[in-house]
Amino acid sequence: MTLIDNASLKSLNSFGIDAKAKTFYNVPSVDKLIDILKKYHGHPLFILGGGSNMLLTKDIEALVLHINLKGIEVISETENTVVVKAMAGENWHNFVLWCLKQNYGGLENLSLIPGNIGTAPIQNIGAYGVELKDIFVSCEAINIENQTTRTFIKEECNFGYRESIFKQDLKDQYIITSVNFKLTKTDHQLQTDYGVIKNELASHGIYNPSIHDISNAVIAIRQSKLPDPKEIGNSGSFFKNPIITAEEFKELKHNFPDAPSYKISEEYIKVPAGWLIEKAGFKGKRFKDYGVHNKQALVLVNYGNATGKEIFELAQLIQKTVKWVFNITIDTEVNIF
Repeated sequence: MTLIDNASLKSLNSFGIDAKAKTFYNVPSVDKLIDILKKYHGHPLFILGGGSNMLLTKDIEALVLHINLKGIEVISETENTVVVKAMAGENWHNFVLWCLKQNYGGLENLSLIPGNIGTAPIQNIGAYGVELKDIFVSCEAINIENQTTRTFIKEECNFGYRESIFKQDLKDQYIITSVNFKLTKTDHQLQTDYGVIKNELASHGIYNPSIHDISNAVIAIRQSKLPDPKEIGNSGSFFKNPIITAEEFKELKHNFPDAPSYKISEEYIKVPAGWLIEKAGFKGKRFKDYGVHNKQALVLVNYGNATGKEIFELAQLIQKTVKWVFNITIDTEVNIF
């Protein structure tokens, strides 16, 4: 069991922030995870997955456990469906590609989302009309306090928009070690309602798409809008799309007739946070070595040597300005540490 003191986390967070871990341990197996949780029971811990949904504003004065569990296997299958188990340290997009290679459907709209399997349920990741909860069966997790293993089925996870029980009632109490997904082998339920997907497919003359076509379309769309973290430090969408009441949207539409929206129900409307941020004047704005991406206002970027504190202060300025201009609160999707 090799622990590293004063370890740099720069290569392990997609913003590329050069924060340090007081102590660092790369977790290779569930058994090793249980061992170290027992050995360091009561010590401050920081659980690190793919590092794609976090902003480090300071050094981590704790034992950082990098969950690096690997493996993908078929648990069960019928003629039409299959349940696939993926370990927490598997890269999300690589897992999507693996499933597509087997012609398993359900994940194609979630292509190219950064991060690892283990953090996906915490955030209930989603894109282009599909959320993780739509194909989630269960996950296994280790209780940090007593090191027992528990299986959480979908109904226990309290999934909501970028929410789960792991961000709420059970925050910082469990470490997810694997996730089971139910996917289709035949009769794939394609989700192509989003106009950008239809437009991308049509531009290639595709009107009867396969799951591979949809994945390719989503990848092309994301690459056209979102910078590659390997080239420009970022964490994808930094803010959640706010959900407001129909009455509040009526007032917004009165003041800003071009305001886009997505109807959630008769009572609630989702407004794109990217539009709000762009309209507030932040799209493409650069401050020293950090700023707002010029193609997608939802994305805050580190051009090289920005600190997490600088990026966080920019996020706060954006929130304050959007509130002042539109009287709408936008919350961060990224976890701030």
